[in-house]
Amino acid sequence: MSHEWSAARRKRFRDRLREWYQRHQRPLPWRQTDDPYAIWVSEVMLQQTQVEAVIPYYHRFLSRFPDVHRLAEASLQEVLKVWEGLGYYARVRHLHQAARQLVRERNGQFPQSFEQWKRLPGVGDYIAAAVCSIAFSLPHAVVDGNVKRVLARLFACEDPVNQSRAVKRFQILAQELLDVHQPGLHNQAMMELGATICRPRQPACGRCPVQAFCQAFEEGRQETLPVRQPGKSVPEYAIAVGVVQRNGKVLITRRRPEGLLGGLWEFPGGKIQAGESPTQACQREILEEVGLQVRVDAPIARVRHAYSHFKVVLHVFRCTYLEGSVRLNGPVDYRWVALHELKDYPFPGANRKFIPRILEMASLSDKSSEDFG
Repeated sequence: MSHEWSAARRKRFRDRLREWYQRHQRPLPWRQTDDPYAIWVSEVMLQQTQVEAVIPYYHRFLSRFPDVHRLAEASLQEVLKVWEGLGYYARVRHLHQAARQLVRERNGQFPQSFEQWKRLPGVGDYIAAAVCSIAFSLPHAVVDGNVKRVLARLFACEDPVNQSRAVKRFQILAQELLDVHQPGLHNQAMMELGATICRPRQPACGRCPVQAFCQAFEEGRQETLPVRQPGKSVPEYAIAVGVVQRNGKVLITRRRPEGLLGGLWEFPGGKIQAGESPTQACQREILEEVGLQVRVDAPIARVRHAYSHFKVVLHVFRCTYLEGSVRLNGPVDYRWVALHELKDYPFPGANRKFIPRILEMASLSDKSSEDFG
């Protein structure tokens, strides 16, 4: 790009982009602060999540954990509960670990270099560049999905944006375009352009402040760029889940702190095997996972839920404890809890979809003087 665009052309591009951004940017809460902690939290939340979904979580999280010390002092369960529903829970586990590391090693002082930020758990090139540029005005270009789309159209770049081999290409383009005197403002403007004007479908080219610089627009290719490599088909798994009642309480288990949904609580269950009915799978999984013999009484719900790389269909059953004592095989903790206590525990999204049905059935049972389960 350096030999394609002169220094004067790059300056004109930056000036137009900056003027547009200063007039038209959305008034997002993390743009009203220069606090590195608040900026860091917002960037972690914004990974793989829409802005509208993030805003209430951002306010709630900072209200509960207003600084890195408060976050470090909190238990993982407290942090997961505040994050509950935002998804991609590895993000907040790493954020929590990084906060503890900062307090332990630096007394809560934030690093002010790209390399030091990248040493923190969960901090890759994007977050390091975003925090360093926005909070500390360091000249590091951010490259997220919005920025890659803008770059692909500006330079009619046909490298697939979802292939790892293209990362370096887009990083070079972004870095050469960067306004090193106002890197944070420039990075935010590039992301804002991609989010509001240079959209994936039906880009608003008529309102684009840098249309005159866009090769894809000039060639009439803005609808076909960027190029994306076709994704693999997403597998779907059938899961049996048991809501096991004993003495008016139900059994919940806690997942290991690492991996998918790490640290969250859930109702016991697992994959339905070939040739197995959902009821049989429910009994087997509960026996294998927690060592209990149960009777499967009735279906509660059938729930579909999508994760990033697979889908699940949960067959949820009301179960009654028969015999045995809890022996964990997989989960790391368990509780027998009253139904009204479920709200105190962080659950995955799939479980939260059927918890209201459990409470509804319990309410109906109370009215008919029958125990839930």
